[in-house]
Amino acid sequence: MGITNRRVSIRAVSPRVDGGRYPAKTSRGETVVVEADVFADSHDLIDAVVCWRRAGQRRWYEAPMVPLANDRWRGEFVIDALGRHEFRVVGWIDRFATWQRDTRKKLAAEVATDVDLAIGAELLREVRERASGEDADLLQVLAEQLLDTSAPADERATPALAPETSELVARSDARRFATESDRYPLRVDREKARYSTWYELFPRSASPEPGRHGTFDDVIGRLPYVAAMGFDVLYLPPIHPIGTIHRKGRNNAVEAEAGDPGSPWAIGSAEGGHDAIHPELGTIKDFRRLVKACGEHGLELALDIAFQCAPDHPWVHEHPEWFKKRPDGSIQYAENPPKKYQDIYPLDFETSDAEGLWTALKGVFEHWIDEGVRIFRVDNPHTKAFAFWEWCLAELLDEHPDLIFLSESFTRPAVMQELARIGFNQSYTYFAWKNHKWELEQYYHELFRTEVRDYFRPNSWPNTPDILTEFLQHGGRPAFVQKLVLAATLTANYGIYGPTFELMEHEARPGAEEYLDNEKYEIRHWDLDHPHSLAEMIRLVNRIRHDNPALQQDRGFALHHVDNEQLFAFSKRDPQSDNTVLVIVNLDTNWKQAGTTWLDLAALGIASEDEPFTVHDRIADARFTWRGRRNYVELDPHVSPAHVFVVQGMEA
Repeated sequence: MGITNRRVSIRAVSPRVDGGRYPAKTSRGETVVVEADVFADSHDLIDAVVCWRRAGQRRWYEAPMVPLANDRWRGEFVIDALGRHEFRVVGWIDRFATWQRDTRKKLAAEVATDVDLAIGAELLREVRERASGEDADLLQVLAEQLLDTSAPADERATPALAPETSELVARSDARRFATESDRYPLRVDREKARYSTWYELFPRSASPEPGRHGTFDDVIGRLPYVAAMGFDVLYLPPIHPIGTIHRKGRNNAVEAEAGDPGSPWAIGSAEGGHDAIHPELGTIKDFRRLVKACGEHGLELALDIAFQCAPDHPWVHEHPEWFKKRPDGSIQYAENPPKKYQDIYPLDFETSDAEGLWTALKGVFEHWIDEGVRIFRVDNPHTKAFAFWEWCLAELLDEHPDLIFLSESFTRPAVMQELARIGFNQSYTYFAWKNHKWELEQYYHELFRTEVRDYFRPNSWPNTPDILTEFLQHGGRPAFVQKLVLAATLTANYGIYGPTFELMEHEARPGAEEYLDNEKYEIRHWDLDHPHSLAEMIRLVNRIRHDNPALQQDRGFALHHVDNEQLFAFSKRDPQSDNTVLVIVNLDTNWKQAGTTWLDLAALGIASEDEPFTVHDRIADARFTWRGRRNYVELDPHVSPAHVFVVQGMEA
């Protein structure tokens, strides 16, 4: 019959990804907030805790949950160990708290009897059986006081009704007939999965001498420049040998001319494949020196992993079964109609040798992990099998829980979210194309205020080697600054493709959102000392991120109304530090815009309409005293298109 004495129900537990099939994501030192509907029959009081442990361990840790409203409960805890964990919610009838509540009512109505107090004594004695030492002695004394009929009822009951007694009982409560929820997985990543600042550069364009192919040593020489702007991740496109068969020329020309270096994403030649280094960049010893030098400059090296092959990649000859054949016997090259990539062969994930292919691809990661790389940007993962990624990432993260994988997938939302569910720690977003207030509000509400936030960590990029939006093509300096501020403050993870971004490269191929003279197909030389460079602005924005914990996480996000459709306002608040940042951006790159705010004061940590507070604009280094929801703002895009306000109480 399935008879049980459990009376508490636990429903709607969060965070929970696909009912618990996939882990929710958190990071080391980050507060994990668990909520659940916890309720019972009748009017007895209940209590609940959230319990967690590392996967495979026996011992559970626990934290109290507190009631919110309408049977919703919340508990919080922090995990310091990386890797796979699990949590559950436990709820039970709190018999002693129920007795305390009812006894208070009876005492107030002067109807409490000796029997009522004896019930309390009996409950205390039951708890005493599980207690020891001083706790057991105190419980015995309290029970005896309740049974001492020589004293008035209120005098006998007062000690047992005290908060200290509630805590004493809770320490040894048997929690009879407790209900346990299902167990839900949780993955704990290192801090940089939550908060990171990326800078992408092509090492072959890092030479200080025009016309010379750059090397790893040249990249080492560039590190002080990158670090000074406040970046902590240096991301390099593929560093492997580049194919010669069907090599693309400048601006994606089908025929390469003599000296054209080809696309780094056309991986592999007679010189090696995904575990080899392009000989003009240097040797493996040079690479190791680069990894070490990055660490000395406060940077971490991220590598691009692109699982595709040039026609002369060793795998094409060694494992032809890993590639799709066309009816004429030739191998199918990559296409994204109308674009054709004759220099790239996709891998066939329906191959008859799936085990061999999967093992080889995992081995590519393992090779570079052994060389000290812990961060990988994965190119177009949505064009590879989900099952492969779920297996590969789980294996690698279990072996090396400090790894970070960034998914470069600009495709349909469901596909991007699936990649995040099955293991990617961070994900590119549609940020580059979100230019209007309504779409920014809609998109970031979805990312931060729905269940997507439990597993999808957005990483905002205003540009990439493949993306030069019309907004940046035509918006001038205000567009670049606006996108910088939004990328750096909306999400805790963001990056830029430089030096094109700080030098405001905006010339595009006619009719395309792609750079003219694209660095993907040729070596470029950059004037890093150009007087119009945005390097100082980037340094300032990254310093603001570094100084404000609110911008180092994606919780505490709130939208704020401004009565002008060209002014976009939002805030982020870190509950642990009480740090709050309010950002207001002029989305018009041409004209000054003004408006009146209607602030969500609670989201800013402001107690009331009458409480004055200071907002410190970290970009202009100006302070203003505001009061209430309605405040005037004005932004000229040619001066500064944004306010980044640190919100402070008047006593601060």
